[in-house]
Amino acid sequence: MKTRRLTMAQALIEYLLQQHVERDGREHPFFGGVFGIFGHGNVAGIGQALQQRPQLRYYQCRNEQAMVHTAAAYARMRNRLGALACTSSVGPGATNMVTAAAGATINRLPVLLLPGDIFARRNVAPVLQQLEWASTQDVSVNDCFRPVSRYWDRIQRPDQLVTALPEAMRVLTSPAETGAVSLCLPQDVQAEAYDYPAALFERRVWAVPRPRADEALIARAAEWIRESKAPLIVAGGGVIYSEACEALSSFASATGIPVCETQAGKGSLSWEHAQSVGAVGVTGSRAANVLARQADLVLCIGTRLADFTTASKTAFQNPEVRFINVNVAEVDAHKHGALPLLADAKVALEELASRLRECRVAAEHRENVAALRREWNAEVDRIFGIRHGPPLSQGEVIGLLCSSSAPKDVVVCAAGSLPGDLHKLWRSRDPKGYHVEYGYSCMGYEIAGGLGVKLAAPDREVYVMVGDGSYLMMAQELVTAVQEGVKLVVLLLDNHGYASIGGLSQSVGSGGFGTRYRFRGPDGQLSGDPLPVDFASNAASLGAKALVVRTHDELRQALSAARAETRTTVIVAEVDRESRVPGYESWWDVPVAEVSEMETVRQARAAYEAARRKERWFP
Repeated sequence: MKTRRLTMAQALIEYLLQQHVERDGREHPFFGGVFGIFGHGNVAGIGQALQQRPQLRYYQCRNEQAMVHTAAAYARMRNRLGALACTSSVGPGATNMVTAAAGATINRLPVLLLPGDIFARRNVAPVLQQLEWASTQDVSVNDCFRPVSRYWDRIQRPDQLVTALPEAMRVLTSPAETGAVSLCLPQDVQAEAYDYPAALFERRVWAVPRPRADEALIARAAEWIRESKAPLIVAGGGVIYSEACEALSSFASATGIPVCETQAGKGSLSWEHAQSVGAVGVTGSRAANVLARQADLVLCIGTRLADFTTASKTAFQNPEVRFINVNVAEVDAHKHGALPLLADAKVALEELASRLRECRVAAEHRENVAALRREWNAEVDRIFGIRHGPPLSQGEVIGLLCSSSAPKDVVVCAAGSLPGDLHKLWRSRDPKGYHVEYGYSCMGYEIAGGLGVKLAAPDREVYVMVGDGSYLMMAQELVTAVQEGVKLVVLLLDNHGYASIGGLSQSVGSGGFGTRYRFRGPDGQLSGDPLPVDFASNAASLGAKALVVRTHDELRQALSAARAETRTTVIVAEVDRESRVPGYESWWDVPVAEVSEMETVRQARAAYEAARRKERWFP
């Protein structure tokens, strides 16, 4: 048997270089590079291996959590058919990645994590940054990755890599099981040499399948659709990952069934499509939420049916409602007591379409959909047409960006009130034009995520929308964008604190406690003057071009100037946190204190108990 003598780290990098993925006859390399920060736990292992193999591009980042966000965004933009690896040293460098690893797994996005680990040979323990347990020597901080990883392994001997790597790739390329994959690499083992079988480094192509549903279940699903009077489609991220948007458009046009979208599924249909009724759930349009309440059949495609989509199980109120769930993951296909179609979204839509060639919803339902669409589009026009302030309103800022961007441009966001307003208002024209991380809704994702989107799609203009709270948590990847010559347009909305949670706090009777950025006042509380944070100077100090706007016209001009720029530009706009986009026919279960000395809380509790009675069980 032919062998190659390599260190464990060198063997790992050689293997990554040879991994390819294929779907529908299109084949390409799976790994687009490695992000990393080096320390004593990986500098002599992974660092040295990357240095001698520049074919696998190394990207230098500023924060370990941020680099995993970037990798997740890259994978999402590539429809999970491409990934980045992320390496860190042992200790804080490793645990910094845990938060973003959770986000990748929750959002089911392939990311390969390569944290350094403590010595496999224990004679020098405890080493720098080692966590000691009195009851075992077989634990390190990297065990924190176990619950947030789809696959986890610790490579205690160099030969274990031979069996671990194919398992890692199996999970990374699985449509149903993908997420963060963690290979923990003891720093001594990274540098150890082994005679690896040469076959390990042969070119390998991983085929991503399109599974088909059981034929009898497809037939029953088609029968249910024919029988329904007020059907509704809920399009999730699986529609986009499966590249099923054209199939969905054709199916909706042929049957007349309206389509609403989750956060991950937004963009599945163009907003101009006659069956598109916009976002659904807590952050949904009135059109979608009224149709959800009336629906007697809900065809869910590629969605987890999270609480924001179901409005905490209050969205679907028809006592006769039935569910059909198309999903590659069994755990999702069975939710809400649905008829489960374990299948790829594109294949399932095509098979359903072939069985429903003459099926079309009743004229009354089509007219209802058309009327609700007209009403909703008028409401969006109203919000976009607001001329507030200064300061600006958040809705008019979204409207200006939406109207000034091109169909192929991408808007990126993650946390705060912006994702909800974008979900309601953004008029998507391209399946990849809307990129909001809302499975974990992680503050700090935005700029790092925008970087990942741009690396995956360098030909698209990328707009990052971020509130001041998220910006202050993780803005440093502006430096990485500048270093790599990657252009982002960052629209930073300054609402002097945590506006989203401020509004939520008000709704539960707490008056926005602890959510404003203020000096401490004479009363001992954070009630003084607003903090004078100079965001433009901060962005400029990190290498970006910075602009400050106050009015509608100034923002329009700044967006035009940023588009013409060749480098990352940050536009700072103050917004009025109290000028909010309303909710529409929806509710979210956020428990309110059952007893309180505050009258506002007692009133909120009474409203909460009344709303909660609408929650339904779907066994």
